[in-house]
Amino acid sequence: MRAAHPHTGGRIDREGVGLHYEIYGTGPRTILFIPTWMFIHSRGYKAQIPYFSDRYRCVTWDPRGNGKSDRPTDSASYGQGHYVADALAVMDATDTLEAIVFGYSQSGPTCAILASYHADRVTAAITVGAHTPLVPRHAHNSEASYNSDLGAHRPQGWEKYNRGYWQTDFPDFAQFFSEQLFVEPHSTKQQEDVRGWAEGTSGEILAASMSAPYAGQYALDEAAYRRISCSMLIVHGRKDPIAPVAASEKVAELTGGELVIFEEAGHAPHARFPARFNAVMRNFLELLLDPSASEPRKDAVRSRRPKRALYLSSPIGLGHARRDLAVTRELRKLHPELQVDWLAQDPVTRFLAANGETLHPASRLLANESAHIEEEAGEHDLNAFQAIRSMDEILIKNFMVFQDVLEQESYDLVIADEAWDIDHYWHEHPELKRAQIAWFTDFVGWVPFAENGPREAFLTTDYNAEMIGHVENHPQVRDRAIFVGGTQDIVDLSFGDGLPWMRDWIPRHYEFSDYIIGTHPSAFGSRADLRAEFGYDGGRKTCIVAVGGSGVGAQLIRRILAAYPHARARIPELRMIVVTGPRLDPAAFDWPEGVEARAFVPDLDRHLAACDLALVQGGLTTCMELAAAGTPFLYFPLRNHFEQNFHVAARLDRYNAGRRMTYAESSPERIAEAMLDELQAPRVPHPVARDGAERAAAMLAELL
Repeated sequence: MRAAHPHTGGRIDREGVGLHYEIYGTGPRTILFIPTWMFIHSRGYKAQIPYFSDRYRCVTWDPRGNGKSDRPTDSASYGQGHYVADALAVMDATDTLEAIVFGYSQSGPTCAILASYHADRVTAAITVGAHTPLVPRHAHNSEASYNSDLGAHRPQGWEKYNRGYWQTDFPDFAQFFSEQLFVEPHSTKQQEDVRGWAEGTSGEILAASMSAPYAGQYALDEAAYRRISCSMLIVHGRKDPIAPVAASEKVAELTGGELVIFEEAGHAPHARFPARFNAVMRNFLELLLDPSASEPRKDAVRSRRPKRALYLSSPIGLGHARRDLAVTRELRKLHPELQVDWLAQDPVTRFLAANGETLHPASRLLANESAHIEEEAGEHDLNAFQAIRSMDEILIKNFMVFQDVLEQESYDLVIADEAWDIDHYWHEHPELKRAQIAWFTDFVGWVPFAENGPREAFLTTDYNAEMIGHVENHPQVRDRAIFVGGTQDIVDLSFGDGLPWMRDWIPRHYEFSDYIIGTHPSAFGSRADLRAEFGYDGGRKTCIVAVGGSGVGAQLIRRILAAYPHARARIPELRMIVVTGPRLDPAAFDWPEGVEARAFVPDLDRHLAACDLALVQGGLTTCMELAAAGTPFLYFPLRNHFEQNFHVAARLDRYNAGRRMTYAESSPERIAEAMLDELQAPRVPHPVARDGAERAAAMLAELL
């Protein structure tokens, strides 16, 4: 799922070549994101457009040769003359009189030509990894090698940058070139993105573009650069193997532009290190719009005031919100004056509002993670690792929203419950940290499924290795790291080949709160009183079906509804109540006679403690609430969901709680049989800690 969608799209025809453009945002100033070499289309700016379109009008288009634009194969259709004319045509078609122009790699010279020859249309220019004809290419990327006849020779390395080879084995070249675009460790996702975008073009098109005149009717010489009078931000990676850093240094020298070198970056700092890049770009633009500011941003200054905490609660399921609220209430007992603001998304926002909590206004700017998870899910199937991995665009958008809040306001503490974006980007760029942070999680470590093959094992190992490196190299980032559970709740697995064992590594880097439950069932009063309050008596057996707040559980509900008549035949006194959750519409289901539907139950934990049986997905919070209440339950982990199948299942086994069901093997008749078995011979779970929230709050209180 994308973090932002265009509100306007269109197509223009320029000299017989159709160009597809898109417009995001409605700000008073326009940023024109100029496409680079047609190896990449406009999605290459996915880490910038969602964030900047909150305050700017952002216009982009697919280059001729890729995406939704036309793909001519003759060299006369390419070259800087066309690229500049395309930019002007898109500006005209979108009623853009002037713009801040943004160029990457090949479109860096396009920006320079626009700023030099069409200065009235350019407010400012931003370039990343830009080429210039004034500086020679890297020796390994020579023109002679590009034009050489390879014959039967199988090229290696930069020999693949060859026009003949592009048309012989383009997929292999795409693999190689994606690895040159991102030479940084742990860049598998960015490399995959590029290879996917490259599928929209061909070796023939690339070769045609390289045969075109470089600048067309424009002379891109020193005089042209010196004519540029607008403000420029020039960014380059020191380890760029495609465009030498000397190119940006030369442009900065001739234009007086602001030069920023990313020492550890390759050719695409804006894509590989988007958090730092977006902050640099944001500061440049803010200073551009307010020249009187001596500094683009200042950290908020703390004055004598009540303590403030910013709480981030994971929106993927409501269980996190319930435990986070419990921690907050305990923390207020220790710091009664504490002000807690929540940066949260639907459906967490509904839960918090129902409990009288304060939502930060910036919450409205967050891209929805739950919607992404739903889009990634199949029939009771969610590859949670890949779903989070493909959520990169959403995560960088949401991180930037968070970072803006921290730089505009003063908070004493950030409490982050599995806010993966914050933990990742602050570890990647410790200099961005603006407050103390306490990090909560109930699992550590991505785990592959053997049946998904070696690629998934490689990727999870790579992600785990990056996380381990972050934590070990920058221990100062987390002021407190709290594992929601005990050491015995760590799965007995390795982080991957060559990496430590989870049970060895995690205790060295985490403290343990024991399990945190929203409200322990012992506080609800007697079970008999609860049953009387909810009407769960009269000799009936009440079964509650709850599948979480993300909306992924629709197929499980349908399967259980199909099982209801079979269960009712064997358990005549059965009463079934299905809680669809806030993101599923009860009207989307066919309800058998006798089944009751609820869209949202804010005190679901109390109902779960009162019922006779529950059927749930595999989320940890709901399962542990049932374990604490001693309520029999069946749970159906999502296929390919590593957390539910490994981390959660191992913990439930330790507590002797719940019967694990395999959805694919659970026919309606089998579900009905399991329901009867659990009602007739319920297991007795081990006790669940009552003071987890209190212990966690005490850890947090020491930071205030």
